[in-house]
Amino acid sequence: MKLGVNIDHVATLRNARKTSYPDPLKAAEIAIDAGADFITVHLREDRRHIRDEDVFNLKKNIKTELNLEIAATEEMLEIAKKVKPYSICIVPEKREELTTEGGLDITNMCNTLANIIEEMYDVGIKVSLFINPNIDQLKHLEKLKRKPDIIEIHTGGYCDNPSEEKFKLITNAAEYINKLKMECHAGHGITCTHAKRIKEIPHISALNIGHSLVSEAIFYGLHSVVKTMKMTVSS
Repeated sequence: MKLGVNIDHVATLRNARKTSYPDPLKAAEIAIDAGADFITVHLREDRRHIRDEDVFNLKKNIKTELNLEIAATEEMLEIAKKVKPYSICIVPEKREELTTEGGLDITNMCNTLANIIEEMYDVGIKVSLFINPNIDQLKHLEKLKRKPDIIEIHTGGYCDNPSEEKFKLITNAAEYINKLKMECHAGHGITCTHAKRIKEIPHISALNIGHSLVSEAIFYGLHSVVKTMKMTVSS
């Protein structure tokens, strides 16, 4: 299983004091050295953590894949086409939320997403969609003429309050995504404890983890916690 490290909250700390440190690029380099398979950042409309220059700097300097999380807006799509990351992950975004609260509403976004997928394929960028572990939502993917490369399952509901019922929803969603012949990733709220369980689910090939790693890094160092997480998901 691959490990994607989200470094948004390194930028959150930097922006809190309007300094030039800590540097997200340095965090990415440390994470990669510790075993991260790719780096994820979310460029939000309000630029509350990652900024445009961070994205361009990461794309220019890191030696692994860059996964850029963005909302489905013309502004963000234009930035993606200029940056040319390995992949974009389309996520829902509300200005007032503390963090991404759920997956995309595929039911009402099929036409928009179909156009985005075509647009990104034309410039060689892979497309991921962030979706709740809800089969009724996932079924709408079958309407798309061209499928996204990746579906990332929103694991926040399970991680915030784990239960076997919620774990089963993720398992079923991963199985369904596999049947549609798309790569399945998972992310949101995952700690080392959650990762040990989620890695047991067949068909999930990567985990995206950010907040818990940056939080633990305060006490144990970023290299150490990324290395431990990579060992956890790979064992």
